[in-house]
Amino acid sequence: MGHGGDVINELTIDHQEVEELFTNIDELPSGERQRKLYADQVTMELVRHSVAEEAYLYPAVREHVPGGDALADRELQDHAEAERTMKDLEGCDADDPDFDRLIGKLMMEIRAHVEDEEGNLFPRLRESCSPQLLNELGDKVRQAKKMAPTRPHPSAPDTPPANKLLAPGVGLVDRLRDALSGRGKTS
Repeated sequence: MGHGGDVINELTIDHQEVEELFTNIDELPSGERQRKLYADQVTMELVRHSVAEEAYLYPAVREHVPGGDALADRELQDHAEAERTMKDLEGCDADDPDFDRLIGKLMMEIRAHVEDEEGNLFPRLRESCSPQLLNELGDKVRQAKKMAPTRPHPSAPDTPPANKLLAPGVGLVDRLRDALSGRGKTS
């Protein structure tokens, strides 16, 4: 979390890190306790990533990319679906009969979302924005990820200004809960 560079570089590295966690899950046998620990890490990373995109990336897409409203709306819909899946997954242990189905569904949703962002949205954003603006957005996204929630909140607002106002407080509560429970720790 917090890699440097412009917004596209920042978010692409996030995508790679999530894919590595998915690979770790895939390499373990069904029911293995470590799969749940990796799933919690994936959820934490995806929620922070999504909150940052919703606060800064998608508003920039709406403002600067031709047809940006439709693009941003589709991405927000992807986020909403994934967040509902993460919420369902949060209540499952690795040996729960629904765990494998839900983690598979999440992987499919996220991989399709990443493919669309990297193959369609990011190139259009790079075409439409100056390097300076992309760097500024990268800084804002990194800052947002530091304050963002770490747990799915499907009913929380996903557009400014409400999401920018609520995310830091919700994030603080989530990080406190994570610290007390040890959630997201693999060792």
